[in-house]
Amino acid sequence: MASANTSTQQELQDQFLSIVRKGQEIALDAIKSMVDTVATITPKIPTVDVPFADQLPKPKDVVASGYDFAQKLLTSQRKFADEVVKAAAPLLPGNGDSK
Repeated sequence: MASANTSTQQELQDQFLSIVRKGQEIALDAIKSMVDTVATITPKIPTVDVPFADQLPKPKDVVASGYDFAQKLLTSQRKFADEVVKAAAPLLPGNGDSK
């Protein structure tokens, strides 16, 4: 029975991730199309010299940093959840002495 539940759970997770990926592809295609359209109808913006602009992080670096942090946070939360399950294990059915 546990195997069937695990299989069903995995199938649902796979379907969910597939739907998310498809949504991301649709959104990215729409963004690319919008950028292409806007680029053809807007004048070129001259480069502006902003003091210290070269010291600001690039958008790609900001995204990478945010996801690196999120990954560390998720890893920490998973470790905590595993420890909570382990600590609570004696209270689960079949894991204690029958009195």
